Order: sequence, then structure tokens, then C-alpha cells
Amino acid sequence: MPGLSAELVQQLYRTPPDRFVAARDAAVAEARRAGDPTTARQLARLRRPTVAAWLVNLLAIRRPELVADLVQLADALRVAQRELRGPRLRELSAQRRAVVGALVAEVRKLAAAEPDAPPASRLPLAEVEATLNAAFSDVEVAEQVRAGRLLRAASYAGFGEVPRPQLRLVTGDDEEREEERPARRPGPQRGRPEAAPRTDRAAERAEQAAQRAARAERARQRRALDRELAKAQADQERAEIELTEATGQERDGVAVLDRLEAELAELERRRAVAEQDLSRAKLARRAAERAVTVARRRAGEVEAAVEALAAEEGDADAGGGAAD
Repeated sequence: MPGLSAELVQQLYRTPPDRFVAARDAAVAEARRAGDPTTARQLARLRRPTVAAWLVNLLAIRRPELVADLVQLADALRVAQRELRGPRLRELSAQRRAVVGALVAEVRKLAAAEPDAPPASRLPLAEVEATLNAAFSDVEVAEQVRAGRLLRAASYAGFGEVPRPQLRLVTGDDEEREEERPARRPGPQRGRPEAAPRTDRAAERAEQAAQRAARAERARQRRALDRELAKAQADQERAEIELTEATGQERDGVAVLDRLEAELAELERRRAVAEQDLSRAKLARRAAERAVTVARRRAGEVEAAVEALAAEEGDADAGGGAAD
């Protein structure tokens, strides 16, 4: 084996998780027999994926063109989010939901075609969907999905699906500028008689009332926006705390899973050794049983010969006595 090939890695990650360790160990043994310790070490470092990760790897290996479309759409969606292009972001978000739904359906079909896959009712499709959604917000997850070497499901971290509304906070400066602006008084118009002073005062009062109403409406909007901003900031702080806690829990879970997988691999190795020892003991027992059977048969034959000889000697002695 000249080296660790991509085909061999794909073959291993196409293998259902419950047979992954045995297939990997067989590949390690084959590499050692071929005199390739480097490949053997690289193979031994490959970790067993979870069922959800195996399904995503199966999708990447069997249908790479669909995963390539997902990665391309994820790139476009991240660009739209950075540029705060609201309409484009909403359009791409709708495409994301459609693509993820289609990929989950494809995963279900691929699993149904695998003879050793879990039954459809036990497929962790929710984890598969979460992993595909996470690929849209995490470049590293997207690369792992595309390479078909995912080890465990990823979680969707809240990629911005709806753009942040572009609100303008009305400040007191707007009111001051409004007050500093001189009120326009209607001047005399050519060809028409000038309005009476009473009419001018009424129009001025109406205009002032409209200005006061406009200032009151802006102040109301400002208070509403202040409340909305405070609520949004509180929600953001709470979400960040939850994210920190969830990240810590996930890190702890990964550590526990890694330790259990290492213990399981050791137990599987010891089980294989015990099975080999048991097989050798069974062979030895069968050989011993055959030897005992042969020995017993031979002992019986010898005993029969001894008895026959004794009988002949007895007959001979009896004949000699009668002659005397």
C-alpha cells in the first residue's frame, strides 16, 4: 500500500458506524502486512463517526454535486449577510431552506439503499438537518461536510436569516432643526387679493399645531425605538450567555465522547484478542479429543490382543496336562 488514499478513506467513511472500527483495524493490519507503517498509523488515527455524521458523509460521497451546491449557496449567503443586502439575504435564505429540505430527503433515500443502515424510524435526520444548516454559518463545518469526513453532528448557531432592520433613531437634534426653520408665511399672489390677517393667523396656528403633532409623533417613535433597542440588547446578552453555556456543554460532551470511544476501541481490541485465544483453545480441545479417541481405540485393541494371547496360553496348558 503506497500511502493513505482518498478512495480508502471514503470507503471507510461509507461504512456504517457499527462496522467502522472492524473495517479500520482490518485496513491497519493490511497496511502493516504490506510493510507500510506510515499508512497504518494514519489509518489507526481515523475516528469512528456518529450515525448522523455518517449519513452526512454518505451524502457527500454519493452525491458530491449536491453538497457542492450547498457550499456555493452558503458562500453567497455569507456575502449577503456581510453586506447587509436584505432582499438578497431573504431570497438566499428561502433557497437555503429548500436546499436543506431536499438534502435531508436525499439522505433518507441513500440510507434506505444501505443494507446495514438503521431503520428509517431511527435515523437522526434532525441532527443531519442541523449539521447542514450549520454549514451555512461555519466555513469549517462546510469544509468537513464537503470532504465527507465529519465525525459528529454540528449545531446551527443562528446564522442571520432575516436582516437586521435599518432603523433611524430620531434624536432631539431633529426637533431643534425643525424649530429653527422659519415658518413659511403665505405671501401675496399676483392676480389674487391678499388674504385677511385673520386668515393668516389661523393658518399659522394650524401649521404650528401640525408641527407640534409631528414632534410628538417623533418623540413617541423615539421612545418606542428606545424600548425596542433595550429589549433587543437584553435578548442579545441572554442569547450570548446561553451560547457560552451551550458551547461549554458541547465541549464537555465531546471530551466524554472521545474518552468513551477510546475505551470502546480498547475493549474491541481486547475482545478480538480474546476471540482469537478462544478459537485457538477450541482447536486444541478438538485435537485433544481426537487424540483421546485414537488412544482409547488403540488401548482396546491391545487389551483384546492380550486377552486372546492369554486364552491361547490357557488352552495350550490344558492340552499339555491331558497328554501327561
